[in-house]
Amino acid sequence: MPGLRARSIAGLPEIRAGDDLAALVLRALPQDEPRDDQLLAIAQKAVSKSEGAIVRLDDVVPSARALELAARASDEAAHQLARDPRAVQVVLDQTEQLLRAERGILICRTRHGLVCANAGVDASNASEPGTLVVLPSDPDESARRMRARLRELCGRAPAVLISDSFGRPWRHGQLDVAIGLAGMQPLEDWRGRTDAAGRELQATWLAVADAAAAGADLVRGKASGEPVAIVEGLERHITAEDGPGAAQLIRSREEDLFT
Repeated sequence: MPGLRARSIAGLPEIRAGDDLAALVLRALPQDEPRDDQLLAIAQKAVSKSEGAIVRLDDVVPSARALELAARASDEAAHQLARDPRAVQVVLDQTEQLLRAERGILICRTRHGLVCANAGVDASNASEPGTLVVLPSDPDESARRMRARLRELCGRAPAVLISDSFGRPWRHGQLDVAIGLAGMQPLEDWRGRTDAAGRELQATWLAVADAAAAGADLVRGKASGEPVAIVEGLERHITAEDGPGAAQLIRSREEDLFT
């Protein structure tokens, strides 16, 4: 029976802007890793920090819209981020379309096409007080660069997945999903196959990259200082080519029944 194994990578320092993340990961791994058949799952904040995707609140001038949204949130049991007009402005700067603003939460469609709370902007695990971490400008390209750099440094190219935590309609809690991907097929389409009873499957389309992201996050933890995990057992989904990336997981607006 096939198995799946995930483990976090210990020994990484606090990531700073300009750090060679691939080199840091290699130093923390045994000499025979990573292998081409493994998946390297990296928390988005580590990638964002290395790329300098950090905003200082003292440098932000809030617009009238940001002031309005922050004032509205001050009357609610809102997160501190939603009450600071400068932070709201950072969210708006990362947003292509503001879909909803309620209960101190901004539901946004980002420039990447992702629909998430506060456009993925977050203060948790930021390196310095008064700063916010934003999403990489192109997470799929970040994953491709990371994979290419690993190949350059050690001659091996594992699949690379960048994940972030998302809420889900109708369900409590957050779950990590893939926002950047290289070297792995993000979806496995079972539509047209038959089930055990011979019935044709019509809707079974497996989000394997999101499942891998969620599994990897279970071993990384949120406050352990271990933002990278190695996942084994996904060989049939890993490809020599970089592939279509996590962008393939995003529904088009025409298909989106919720926004």
